[in-house]
Amino acid sequence: MFKNLPSGERYLYRLFSLIENGSLTVINPEGKVFQFGDTNSATSIKLNIRNPKTYDRVLSFGSLGFGEAYMEGWWDEENDDVVGLLELFHREKVYEKAREKPSLALIIKVLSQRLSTVPTNLNNSRKNVQHHYDLGNDFYQHFLDSTWTYSCGYQQHPSDSLEKMQLQKYELICQKLGLKAGESLVDVGCGWGGMLIYAAEHYGITGTGITLSVEQAKLARKRIEEKGLSDRITIAITDYRELTGKFDKFVSVGMFEHVGKGSFTTFMEKTRDFLKPDGIGLLHTIATESDERNGPWVEKYIFPGGYLPKFYELTTELSQAKLMVAHCENLKPHYAETLHRWTENFLKNKDKISALSDTYDERFMRMWYLYLQSCEASFNTGSLQVYQLLFINGREWNLGRPTSFGTPLKARQSTNSSTGKLPEPVNS
Repeated sequence: MFKNLPSGERYLYRLFSLIENGSLTVINPEGKVFQFGDTNSATSIKLNIRNPKTYDRVLSFGSLGFGEAYMEGWWDEENDDVVGLLELFHREKVYEKAREKPSLALIIKVLSQRLSTVPTNLNNSRKNVQHHYDLGNDFYQHFLDSTWTYSCGYQQHPSDSLEKMQLQKYELICQKLGLKAGESLVDVGCGWGGMLIYAAEHYGITGTGITLSVEQAKLARKRIEEKGLSDRITIAITDYRELTGKFDKFVSVGMFEHVGKGSFTTFMEKTRDFLKPDGIGLLHTIATESDERNGPWVEKYIFPGGYLPKFYELTTELSQAKLMVAHCENLKPHYAETLHRWTENFLKNKDKISALSDTYDERFMRMWYLYLQSCEASFNTGSLQVYQLLFINGREWNLGRPTSFGTPLKARQSTNSSTGKLPEPVNS
């Protein structure tokens, strides 16, 4: 069927021939139509390939080339349903087949990228984080919510707003940690300070947050000052390997993905050192079931140096650091919904974002749209997971007998910062 087509086009269509459940219509640059899968399927995707360079880019660089071709405007889904297209690829194992025989060009490009961004080097860690998180607070404010939270939310009801999902995530973590007034909490990878602000206002803790992003630290300190919490929360621009101190509780949300496989052990040992004896910690991280840890496109354009762990690596490293796992929860569908909300905000504010800087040109905007859509697809039907692992620094169980976590969020008044006294919950 594809015998007379150029090699790149022939290669791509052979991959699409794996599709059995779902319908994919491809219109090539000459206007020829190719049909794959079940034409009677309720899932119908239309891929318009506008530039023939797409085929050779994919042949040479696989998913990296496919992503780059999208950034250049060489292909589109007819209804901008990129997430639907990528979900179809995940379900029908198109990605897996494409990864079986990576080209030499792709191998060389990936290895070169990884050598220049390996996060076991402190300078690389700083550059990697700043590449993504120092894009500018003005950029992130247009698709995040008012809590400035850039990690998986926690949806309890379909009608939950994005802001409520994030507050419910913070409440869930606070419940799991069993936070009490006067306790000290360290947040490794604190972002814009949302977790510490919530814990200080509602649970009366004192907190230390660290980030390698100058922009995040600047805004986090401003937010903390505006809420009158500067005497209880400190934000430092430093690497976790450089921080010292002992704390009652530990939390890290969405940071472990930047640690790198070569530093897994170091991170867990530092976590143990941060915690007082019998101290409690929670690690919230994206993980994967795939042998491809982050994907070459994401590594190059979104998260240089990123490396997603597998579940067994998390539990093994925690155990070897003498940190006892007490509870684990997978929030996979919650992150898919969070990403869906971010994409809605991103599209709604697309013109505002583009107007912020010449840097945010059409290629940049397509890159970010593809990033958000591909992540949503990976949490819906792909190999991405997101775990919350609760652990104890020691072998003595000190969590009592918890029945459940994540009870509905109650409306609260802020904690009195001068007394540290907790407010009484108010009925919703």
